[in-house]
Amino acid sequence: MLSKACKYAVRAILYLAIHSNKDKKIGIKRISEELQSPQPFLAKLLQQLSTHNLVSSTKGPGGGFYLSEEDLNIKLWDIIVNIDGTERFDECFLGLALCSDKYPCPVHHLFKPFKNQILNDFKHKTIYQLKEEIETKGTLLSLKLLEK
Repeated sequence: MLSKACKYAVRAILYLAIHSNKDKKIGIKRISEELQSPQPFLAKLLQQLSTHNLVSSTKGPGGGFYLSEEDLNIKLWDIIVNIDGTERFDECFLGLALCSDKYPCPVHHLFKPFKNQILNDFKHKTIYQLKEEIETKGTLLSLKLLEK
């Protein structure tokens, strides 16, 4: 449902949510290494998110990316829309050009509740809430963390 680019962006933002703040900025090289993501691609994604005020950054010595208190309040949906747009959520699960309640595909009624629930979660879940869940439930952003 999400592109590889969007998955990298979400993981990077969540990594920043856990490990950074306005006094502790993280360089793209470290983020890339920790998340085992391609550095140039990730840099481009984070620059795009920074341009749209979804992540903060500073240049120069001691610079890098970080999440401010304000950034932690953005919704997961904001990242998804910025990277992927909304078209993927309008597509038919089976790939039909036309699929709606009026003209459903064979699995439309099975997939619709799932799609509605995930859209609701994406639109309402903040980065701060996801950060809290990661810290309390111990979910993983990278398998590299298991190697330590």
